[in-house]
Amino acid sequence: MKKFTYIFIALFSLSLLTTSCREQKSTGEKIEEAVDDTGDAIEDAADDVEDAVDNK
Repeated sequence: MKKFTYIFIALFSLSLLTTSCREQKSTGEKIEEAVDDTGDAIEDAADDVEDAVDNK
């Protein structure tokens, strides 16, 4: 029973170490990503409109 407890504590500690070391994005990076996503969505919509006009 004592070994099980030690193994559990070791695994729990390891999981804390691996999850706390994630790379955090800055606010500027988040904004830049959102702008890029919005630009991509606008381009996709423009392509869809162009395809619809060409098909008529």
